[in-house]
Amino acid sequence: MNVYTHRHHISYAIKELGWFTAKRIIDFHTMCAVRRVIWHHRCSATMDGGADGGQAGGGAAAGGQQTRTTGVDVVREHISANKVTFALFCTRVAQILFAIGFVIPLFGSAANAFSKCLVATVATSALRLHQRVPQLQLSRQFLATLMAEDACHYLFFALIFLYSSPTTLVLVPPTLFAVLHAASYALRLLDMAGQNNSIFSRYLMSLEFQSQNILRAVALFEIILMPYTIIMLFTGRGSLLTPFVYYRFLSLRYSSYRNPYSRTMFHELRRMAETQAASPSCPALVATLLRRGVTLTLSLSPAPAAAPAQ
Repeated sequence: MNVYTHRHHISYAIKELGWFTAKRIIDFHTMCAVRRVIWHHRCSATMDGGADGGQAGGGAAAGGQQTRTTGVDVVREHISANKVTFALFCTRVAQILFAIGFVIPLFGSAANAFSKCLVATVATSALRLHQRVPQLQLSRQFLATLMAEDACHYLFFALIFLYSSPTTLVLVPPTLFAVLHAASYALRLLDMAGQNNSIFSRYLMSLEFQSQNILRAVALFEIILMPYTIIMLFTGRGSLLTPFVYYRFLSLRYSSYRNPYSRTMFHELRRMAETQAASPSCPALVATLLRRGVTLTLSLSPAPAAAPAQ
């Protein structure tokens, strides 16, 4: 009877909302249920450990029960043992706050918020590089490894636009990355604190659920910024070197072995342009421009980099 009722509710949701929307809602609730099961399993393991400790030695069970209830000590110990990771979380939160301050300049000027957001991006990228490539070496192989890291790409990105004219479009890719990673780490801290069923935790889960769409949006804005740098050049808002340096950044993103979203987005844009150019309703001039744009982009695209040997 319960199975029949469950199937009836799913069929009704598909009928009323459509398959795509109903599937996303069902997936979200499934993910929440899985997280609750994992958390209850952790709590049960902690309770069992506390009970065993009580049988062995009296006061240890009370201390274990207090730690399990509050979770503050667990979070504090995690932060003490992972100072660089927590510093990354702080710099990402700073990126988000400064980006909001640029869009809504309530405290200070928008130009200062723009510069501080990019400086926070530099700090985030440097800390992430410290995690990924801890040992500095003066060799060609080390330089190749460094240039293959996504953190190095965005360190490069922040330095390109640090002294350019402030614009919202520049802050979108690093801010979306900061939102995604900060939400993931904040959810981890809430799990340790025992607050994974709060409304804020559910909101962070929904952000994680949209991670692929966020990464696709980041790749799209990275591509859009390429013609925008050319427009900045002709309007006097950018330097002559900006389009050429940004092309190098976009080439690194396209050839990144850890980030396939840039290649995927380029492929989708190419398919859309070719479909539009082949449409009978498309004017001949527009179709010619689309085909030449695709040909030019293909000629400038680098080969994807191979993953380094472990």
